[in-house]
Amino acid sequence: MEKLFALLDDGYEEMVAIRRHLHQYPEISFEEVETPAYIAAFHRALGHEVREQVGGRGVVATLRGAKTGQTVALRADFDALAIQEENDVPYKSLIDGKMHACGHDGHTATLLGLAKALNAMKDDLVGNVVFIHQHAEEVAPGGAKPMIEDGCLDGVDVIFGTHLWAPTPLGDILVREGAIMAAADKAEILIQGKGGHGAEPHHSIDAVVLASQFVINAQQLVARRIDPLKSAVLTIGHFEAINPFNVIAERVALTGTVRTFEEQVRTQMEQELEAVLKATCLAFGASYEYRYTRGYPPVYNHANETQFVAQLAANIPGVENVITCPPFMIGEDFAYYLEQVPGTFFFTGAKKPEWQTAYPHHHARFDFDERAMLIAAKTLGKATLQYLQENE
Repeated sequence: MEKLFALLDDGYEEMVAIRRHLHQYPEISFEEVETPAYIAAFHRALGHEVREQVGGRGVVATLRGAKTGQTVALRADFDALAIQEENDVPYKSLIDGKMHACGHDGHTATLLGLAKALNAMKDDLVGNVVFIHQHAEEVAPGGAKPMIEDGCLDGVDVIFGTHLWAPTPLGDILVREGAIMAAADKAEILIQGKGGHGAEPHHSIDAVVLASQFVINAQQLVARRIDPLKSAVLTIGHFEAINPFNVIAERVALTGTVRTFEEQVRTQMEQELEAVLKATCLAFGASYEYRYTRGYPPVYNHANETQFVAQLAANIPGVENVITCPPFMIGEDFAYYLEQVPGTFFFTGAKKPEWQTAYPHHHARFDFDERAMLIAAKTLGKATLQYLQENE
């Protein structure tokens, strides 16, 4: 472990340089071209076996140790978001309307830095390491599922992954057995009323008033229909009725997200959301269209692997606290990997000590403490070596 940690310390500046390069040239989900090419070239230079266009735009690289053994998979995502960056930093995005606002540039740099360090130790490595570089985590149906279907987990015995987490202080590692992240679904709604003159509402069916009533009514689902000992979130994030100021809107488009942990609650929300929509429209004499799309399932961490990481993380240089965290209502398609093989997904604190508060993920001024990449790399690296050694 000391050799691994020394190699990672020596490679930290290169890790930072990789992260900042990727940050300047972000590519959003399902549009990644240069990023996977960069990743593949990096691994090829190390002599790894490389597959490109895995499941679409993913990259899978394999490091084979000098001795036969089990296979550990490590995953990092690399897609950006359609956000105009507002940070004033030397590595600011050079692409208008796109930025790495969730830390995926850091995830990729972490895994590439770790790949280089493990490669330098391959003569002592018992087993194999598969580096899964995944495209399109941010947008369902995501990149994980098609990559799995294309064989990225073939021969893999266990998988580990982490997310750099800016709201959590640098030095903290967050772990949790079982459900750590929620299912993330999408509801799309079109409410059809009857347009008319703004001065004569009695001749119309006002879709804006109707849609507003629906949004309020729908909030009662979590408050009054879901078991209070269970969790659910309903957020309507898009409400569109583009009209002149003096015209009553004929139709309104709504889009929202539903987050749950349990399948029964997920199904209940899907069904009862439409029931509320139907009743609201019926009361006003309007009609509707409703489409509910199931996104990523909940992320369920396996108990043994989570305990394994929690125990080893406590002795990682730079780690001050290993915390059992509450579940998060955010979603992640790492869930699909955990449905196939044992593993765990944890959070690596990335909030700078001098920050009183951190800008949230998906914010135009999001950033993180780059030292978190070194902590993440050491934690993933130690998990890899220790797992291979213990299962030799």
